[in-house]
Amino acid sequence: MQAEPVVYQGHFGEFTITDEDRRGVVIYRSGLAVAALCFAIAAGLVLWQGDNSTVLRLLTPLYTVFCVALGISLLTIHIYMKPLHRTLQVFWAVGCLASLAIAHFSPEPFALTVYSQPLSLLGVGFVFAALTGIFFKEAFCFNRIETKFLTPLVPVLLLGHLVGLLPLQIERVLLLLWVILFLVFALRKVIQPIPPDIGDKSVFDYLKQQRLTRTDASR
Repeated sequence: MQAEPVVYQGHFGEFTITDEDRRGVVIYRSGLAVAALCFAIAAGLVLWQGDNSTVLRLLTPLYTVFCVALGISLLTIHIYMKPLHRTLQVFWAVGCLASLAIAHFSPEPFALTVYSQPLSLLGVGFVFAALTGIFFKEAFCFNRIETKFLTPLVPVLLLGHLVGLLPLQIERVLLLLWVILFLVFALRKVIQPIPPDIGDKSVFDYLKQQRLTRTDASR
């Protein structure tokens, strides 16, 4: 016999968590895990043998899978503020389009172009701005220590490279730290109970009703 669903008391009323809700969280976390793994492999190759032409060619498919996985996570993440959710998705889309343009038009490998032409981060960096948004959300909602470090670390590294302020050795240390913390974050998400990632569904319902009310009132 199927067990009765658990009823939770939310801020605006009772709610239940469905199998579809749970699948969404699993997909969100799977996307993060794949993104973290691709990023770790790519960064490891760069730190170990970054000037190898074969390694540089491998970075493009790894970055592609990273972007796709991140996009899936941004599609299934639960964020109460819909404008913020949409903003992160737009950031991801802008970054992906910029990355596609660079990969298509540059004669050099994608990773080499981005590294040697820091201004390309003005486009590609939007992908990582979206990732930073996830880190910020997780730090705010779950008080995770690794995401508290990742939230400033990512923009510091990218902006530092963009304006040429960071020595190469500092960039390598920050990149390694990013990899470690990202993997820790993804692993902890795998073992975290599912309901907290779903959040208070009564808040989502209330905000949706508020939007519908405003829409009806404006007609």
